[in-house]
Amino acid sequence: MNGDIHSFRRTEILKVHPSIKKLYGPEWKSKWISLFLLFIPQVYISLNIDKLSWKNYILVSYFIGATITQALFLAIHELSHNLFFKEIKYNKLYSIFLNLPIGIPFSISFRDYHLEHHNNLGIYGLDTDLPTTLEKYLVNNTILNKTIWLSLQIVWYALRPLFIKQYKLTIYHILNIISQLLFNTIIYKLYGLGPIIYFLTCDIIAGGLHPCAYHFISEHYLLNSKKNQETYSYYGKLNYLTWNVGYHNEHHDFPYIPWSRLSILKKTLPCFYDTLIKYDSWYTIFYKFIFDKTVSLYNRNTR
Repeated sequence: MNGDIHSFRRTEILKVHPSIKKLYGPEWKSKWISLFLLFIPQVYISLNIDKLSWKNYILVSYFIGATITQALFLAIHELSHNLFFKEIKYNKLYSIFLNLPIGIPFSISFRDYHLEHHNNLGIYGLDTDLPTTLEKYLVNNTILNKTIWLSLQIVWYALRPLFIKQYKLTIYHILNIISQLLFNTIIYKLYGLGPIIYFLTCDIIAGGLHPCAYHFISEHYLLNSKKNQETYSYYGKLNYLTWNVGYHNEHHDFPYIPWSRLSILKKTLPCFYDTLIKYDSWYTIFYKFIFDKTVSLYNRNTR
């Protein structure tokens, strides 16, 4: 089965259920959820976390801060598909805003690479979600190396595009960079390095050994013998913290449907989605990836 399976299934579904298009379009609640439950709490914690003991600092960073950061990553993911606002420019600008408590300007570049991932799933040189040849060589399928790689996933995701494909700078890229530098400078001048260190700490945890980060593995790694299925869904409770990113087959089939309506899509079309292999636990996927010798960075369909 080639990488166009999602557009093929979308076409087949719309032939039978054209009313699915009614699920398309922005979710108005998303901007308020991301503002009041993610952005404001993360900034507040960053300005006050230095009052905690080092043990509580670690606990808060891991269980609260990194969870919020992962949710911010995935809010920016929703924005890359224009699912907060009707106009593209507002989605771009809001993604730049939500990027601020992450500390590193990435939202506009992520948009470019993520849309390429959807359009060219599994095509090496275009889909930067695929591990590079260098990564595969370095990891070498050992428990220690796979654990280190998982711990630094966010670093690989940041560096990988530099070796695969670069996009031209636009006014939005420049605005993303300038806004982030200005925000970081203001924070530093008023509160010192503490909040910025907190943001970066949360970035590393949220993009590494954190329960909400395991979706990076479950989405496209082939962990079973059904080689013609390269996208997998997860319908567990961690979806509540991750904008339903577990509904990944549904998302790739219909990237114009927001997080809040993906469950409706799945319930409407059991004949299409209940027949696909799904993952019941992100924790199990994490364990299998590290300790199963048959699983490595090569377990991706690549074209």
